[in-house]
Amino acid sequence: MTAEAACAMPAPSRSFLVGRVFLPFALGYFLSYMMRTVNAVISPDLTRELGLSAADLGLLTSTYFLAFGLAQIPVGIALDRYGPRRVEAGLLLLTALGAAVFATGQDLPTLASGRGLIGLGVSACLMGGLKAFTQWFPRERLASMTGFIMSSGALGAVTVSVPLHAVLPYIGWRGAFWAVAALAAVGAAVIFFRVPEQPAHASGGLQLALKGVIRVLKTPAFWRYAGQSAFFTGGFMALQGLWAVPYLMHANGYTRAYAADHLFWLNIGMLVGQLSIGALMAWLARRGVTPLRLMQVGLFLTMVVEALIIVRIGPTLVLWATLGVVAATSAQMYGVVAGLFPLQLSGRATASINLLAFAGAFAVQWGLGGLFDSLRAGGFEAALAMQLAFGLLLVAQVLSFIPLLGARQGH
Repeated sequence: MTAEAACAMPAPSRSFLVGRVFLPFALGYFLSYMMRTVNAVISPDLTRELGLSAADLGLLTSTYFLAFGLAQIPVGIALDRYGPRRVEAGLLLLTALGAAVFATGQDLPTLASGRGLIGLGVSACLMGGLKAFTQWFPRERLASMTGFIMSSGALGAVTVSVPLHAVLPYIGWRGAFWAVAALAAVGAAVIFFRVPEQPAHASGGLQLALKGVIRVLKTPAFWRYAGQSAFFTGGFMALQGLWAVPYLMHANGYTRAYAADHLFWLNIGMLVGQLSIGALMAWLARRGVTPLRLMQVGLFLTMVVEALIIVRIGPTLVLWATLGVVAATSAQMYGVVAGLFPLQLSGRATASINLLAFAGAFAVQWGLGGLFDSLRAGGFEAALAMQLAFGLLLVAQVLSFIPLLGARQGH
């Protein structure tokens, strides 16, 4: 098809964009977020069955983030070169394989391998959706679409909090992972057969693709968001994916069921926040509120709420739900960073910043477990050890927030 013919084609209808582009990728990200947060609910079962320490549990859970993070640069290159439909559909088959390995695992190495495969398999679920949106949706709609696809992830997180806790006695954690394997296979088929093909923007060989990555990484404005990506986005994933429930059990003395209730409301808060951003971003933009400004305000409020949680001031259910709402603004980072670069680099730009987010999630998730074990070995009570570990994360967030104060909205 010539460029002139493409320009003459009518714009796709709204129902086409929702049914053939948004919903398939939303399903993929729903599944990705389910797998990101599932260990927060099943962690007591894993600890009891395998005799894991806090550091072992953190390492097991964070292999998802390690594999996910290592895949980001290759995924970004593949998305720009081959398009999101083929890349994400293929990788979701690895998710199904990883879930099956995890469901049958009997020891830590096998479970870690399965979780690593899952992390690799879902590594394109968000970036693939964002890449597809840049191809099919007008630029002014991208901030809203980011909010909407993030809300599908929040819905996945909600699904694995209280609902999963309710069915675990009947299906067990192994049965839950067999269900995930089936859902991943279905998701791969939906994306491959449902999403329309769109020519990729990138051309040339691997060397040229790597030059695009280097161009992204050599841009000073990109690095303003490095700390935020690692300690806000990555830190939130570490809490949501594992440490929220143990923190509430140790620091607040809650039962696992009541701690799971808090995780449920944390995820509900994130869902409300992302849906609100998706619905209101165009209205806010007309009033001069850019995605960057929204993110700056939201991250400041995130630090305030976390401080209140650590010092135990205020009702905990309200605080954790509010944390989910304000932390939802962190996702605007992807659109802000993509706006710093031309369209043909958008996949590599968002994948590069996502690499830092998952590197941060891996470090925070494993590091909190190791720090907690060390403090306990040093004679600290469990509640104080958890508070000190979370306080260190808050300090890192404060330091990473400073470079964002001088950032400017890209185009």
